[in-house]
Amino acid sequence: MASSLNIKLPDGTVKGFPGPVTVAEVALAIGPGLAKAALAGKVNGRLVDTSFRIESDAELAIVTPKSPEGLDILRHSTSHLMAQAVQELFPGAQVTIGPVIESGFYYDFAYKRPFTPEDLAAIEKKMAEIVRRDLPVHRREMARDEAVALFRSIGENYKAEIIASIPQDQSISLYGQGNWIDLCRGPHVPSTGKLKVFKLMRVAGAYWRGDSRNEMLQRIYGTAWATKEEQDAYLKMLEEADKRDHRRLGQSLDLFHMEDEAPGMVFWHPKGWTLWQQVEQYMRRVYRENGYQEVRGPMVLPRSLWETTGHWENYRENMFVTESEKRDYALKPMNCPGHILIFNKGTKSYRDLPLRFGEFGSCHRNEPSGALHGLMRARGFTQDDGHIFCTEEQILPECVAYTALLQKVYAHFGFSDIIYKVATRPEKRIGSDEAWDKSEQALIESLRRSGVEFEISPGEGAFYGPKIEYSLKDAIGRVWQCGTMQVDFNLTARLGAEYVAADNTRKTPVMLHRATIGSMERFLGILIEHFGGAFPLWLAPEQVVVLNVSEHQAEYAESVAKALREAGFRAMADLRNEKISYKIREHSLQKLPYQVVVGDKEKQAGSVAVRTRSGEDLGAMALGDFIRRLGTEAGA
Repeated sequence: MASSLNIKLPDGTVKGFPGPVTVAEVALAIGPGLAKAALAGKVNGRLVDTSFRIESDAELAIVTPKSPEGLDILRHSTSHLMAQAVQELFPGAQVTIGPVIESGFYYDFAYKRPFTPEDLAAIEKKMAEIVRRDLPVHRREMARDEAVALFRSIGENYKAEIIASIPQDQSISLYGQGNWIDLCRGPHVPSTGKLKVFKLMRVAGAYWRGDSRNEMLQRIYGTAWATKEEQDAYLKMLEEADKRDHRRLGQSLDLFHMEDEAPGMVFWHPKGWTLWQQVEQYMRRVYRENGYQEVRGPMVLPRSLWETTGHWENYRENMFVTESEKRDYALKPMNCPGHILIFNKGTKSYRDLPLRFGEFGSCHRNEPSGALHGLMRARGFTQDDGHIFCTEEQILPECVAYTALLQKVYAHFGFSDIIYKVATRPEKRIGSDEAWDKSEQALIESLRRSGVEFEISPGEGAFYGPKIEYSLKDAIGRVWQCGTMQVDFNLTARLGAEYVAADNTRKTPVMLHRATIGSMERFLGILIEHFGGAFPLWLAPEQVVVLNVSEHQAEYAESVAKALREAGFRAMADLRNEKISYKIREHSLQKLPYQVVVGDKEKQAGSVAVRTRSGEDLGAMALGDFIRRLGTEAGA
């Protein structure tokens, strides 16, 4: 007779069972409502199917759509649902890889012709039909070679290739629903009837195994949610994001453009460069007010330097390289080695530390063409980069002070919701475990002292050190990772950086890598989308336009614009012989903060009639009063 076992639940209660029991049976014993909602289980911290059989005492949490893991399970299972629907509708289509991604999932297919929007609608309809069938989802294990033979026998050559690459001594887990089967680790929902809220989004091309030398497959993207309300909110956010797309606004507002002749590089137009300068000059003031000295390093450095730093071994595929006089060089992908070389010039004392360098450094990274995305992912970009050379004792106070500074900067740009993560040592890294221990502990303790909640991202650090990642939420709830703080015990030692300590010995400084807004290009893209092109007054490339009603006020309109410019504002006069309604409408589309209209009455009174970007008519006011209003709003 089987011995009894005890299941400990998250609330601390213990349920006893006479023998082995499945996750589903435990859920039912707790209550029929939980049994109905159960998607999976978490046994001793490991995610399993509801059919998983618990053989001994264990801790168990029932995973439902409300659980942190529930949404990923729904999305993963919906990707299988989609793949089954595709193969039922399009016999001969082969499935390859189908993971969960942020906000949804995708699956790559090999098929003889491209899928159309009409195909997507048909696939969605077939998915709903399979949901209504409420097919049980079964897991089974199989020897690797047996699984290879199975998938080859049903014409799934891509899947067979994936399985064949798995070590022979590993068993293969397969999931089936109805007469459809796929390779997968799981877990999955207990039946297709659990998958009720989903939508297919689009089709894109994707190379097999991500290699451009391989054949092109078709990637179908979809999204899935626990409730229709959540999906509706997500789709509404996407609609709003499309309206705010920085590439579209960059064109309509005449800020920048990009050319096929220079992929991943930006051509800034006068208004876009004015926007850039508002951000750069603000950050330059931040540098000065917080003890940073601005420096500038060369863009091209020799291979020997990158070999010494470890970048050539660890980052070579992302670097643009060149050759001159039989010597290899690379365009810098980052600014840190140059700052160490600047530090190395002249003797430094412990009294000089912390020494803070800042640079608006132009960098280049050889990103894959398929990954490029306007300003958000470019090959040529400028970082607001900074490096702090300090002693070990100074790491903690410098990190605490930096978090406070970053919070202040983000608030100035209108971002108050910040997410903090500590990315720890990756498998591929340089330096001793002792140095990594010190670095990680310092970053964690700095966030504790800053009084913020944070998460740990295991294995996500840079190859030379761990980092804090600072992410901000924009106006429509999207998360953007921008700022970083990295503790580095390694690069300064590799490049021979030293300072004279209080006891007259020579020591290697610690280098803190920090970026507040990260890539200038990317941050400007975020700002464009966050504000939807309607920038606050201090950022707006053009702040005021002065419009004359007729040619009789042209001279006065120009004098008003001149007075505004002399007061430090970006103002222009539109003196075209067009109807005032036409000019107002046209400049409203350009999202200028203020429009000033002058007619005969304003000319005689020396006043201006002011309209806000929202269309509010502020009426007539003295020019001096308007200038004072602008000054207050701009923070002058």
